[in-house]
Amino acid sequence: MFGTESSLSMFLNTLTPKFYVALTGTSSLISGLILIFEWWYFRKYGTSFIEQVSVSHLRPLLGGVDNNSSNNSNSSNGDSDSNRQSVSECKVWRNPLNLFRGAEYNRYTWVTGREPLTYYDMNLSAQDHQTFFTCDSDHLRPADAIMQKAWRERNPQARISAAHEALEINECATAYILLAEEEATTIAEAEKLFKQALKAGDGCYRRSQQLQHHGSQYEAQHRRDTNVLVYIKRRLAMCARRLGRTREAVKMMRDLMKEFPLLSMFNIHENLLEALLELQAYADVQAVLAKYDDISLPKSATICYTAALLKARAVSDKFSPEAASRRGLSTAEMNAVEAIHRAVEFNPHVPKYLLEMKSLILPPEHILKRGDSEAIAYAFFHLAHWKRVEGALNLLHCTWEGTFRMIPYPLEKGHLFYPYPICTETADRELLPCIACLRAQRSHLSMKSQFTQRRSFPSSFSSLPDCVPSQPCWPS
Repeated sequence: MFGTESSLSMFLNTLTPKFYVALTGTSSLISGLILIFEWWYFRKYGTSFIEQVSVSHLRPLLGGVDNNSSNNSNSSNGDSDSNRQSVSECKVWRNPLNLFRGAEYNRYTWVTGREPLTYYDMNLSAQDHQTFFTCDSDHLRPADAIMQKAWRERNPQARISAAHEALEINECATAYILLAEEEATTIAEAEKLFKQALKAGDGCYRRSQQLQHHGSQYEAQHRRDTNVLVYIKRRLAMCARRLGRTREAVKMMRDLMKEFPLLSMFNIHENLLEALLELQAYADVQAVLAKYDDISLPKSATICYTAALLKARAVSDKFSPEAASRRGLSTAEMNAVEAIHRAVEFNPHVPKYLLEMKSLILPPEHILKRGDSEAIAYAFFHLAHWKRVEGALNLLHCTWEGTFRMIPYPLEKGHLFYPYPICTETADRELLPCIACLRAQRSHLSMKSQFTQRRSFPSSFSSLPDCVPSQPCWPS
């Protein structure tokens, strides 16, 4: 034992500084190569190689829990774990293009007698309003204190009455917002109320801007006033877009994004993309995509399908399936097809709405990315833009199903994005009205028969519940 220690000590004493320099350089080189490989792997497959190896191979060796045994012995724990996983994976987002309740959603209710929004969706909106439009110091101002209670009211008439009560005290921006969203029966009336809200909100914003550094209370109030001002300006731009003043809407959106570049929670760039497509300003659309279609930023159906539309626009007017099968795809056509495959992998529900194989309903106020709710929200506003580009829907019809040959199976692996989340069915069931769920189920069953002759389906498709939104048509 003593001899071993003395030999080790002698070896360490004989090492020169050159050895440590070489060791440091070699370690840095290996770390750099690993970093480059990780970057390449993430760009190609959308996931970390080290994380995938750790989860798939190392965790079982280090004493990870076997899924089968845990399901047999602790079924209740497994259910709770899966529920927590579903909640964490299926984040619900505010719909950037959500309609106005009074001027649009309520008009549908008056005509059909049906509610276009679910309670879960409206409850999420109430939480958003409390987050954006209230702060801890509201109790110091009577009008804001009334509105703080109004946003928590479930009864629409009680909310509207509270907003009128707040306006009797002073000019309250959030009260005008509530009236514009829920009481106004036309877009013109809503725009008029939002302009009054802008006048009141701009004054509050300027006052709180001067006091924001005087303490945490003033900082929170300034943050609330900023959210209110951004919301008002964005809704005014949407009013202009609804009323046909599209160029004015584009200017308002650009100015808003320039004034508040860090407030990405409202996803104003998706409103801008839709307005630019209406103007057929495709070069400007490409410029917006170049900024927001980045690997470091969250994706959406609007981003992916708009990029596919621009690629398809370059070749769709002359595209012919027969000619392409004879001569093969050109480089531009291949780029368009790859863009369509990328978009379909992100959200496989969208093509059936764009191709009018499934009927549209009013989009919800919240969407689940990669889910049926996002597909409805996207197609509701962008179907006209696809129809305007000659041959774009024909190219989509001929190529979108080929995406499923590109997706590796089992689905736990991804291709260009993270694996498709398994929790979309549950979340979409809460967001979409039941009639839409039934319609989606019927169209899903027709999709099943459409693909049966080509490839077999997973066994899960044979046991669909009675009321469920459509699942993606993943063949096995």
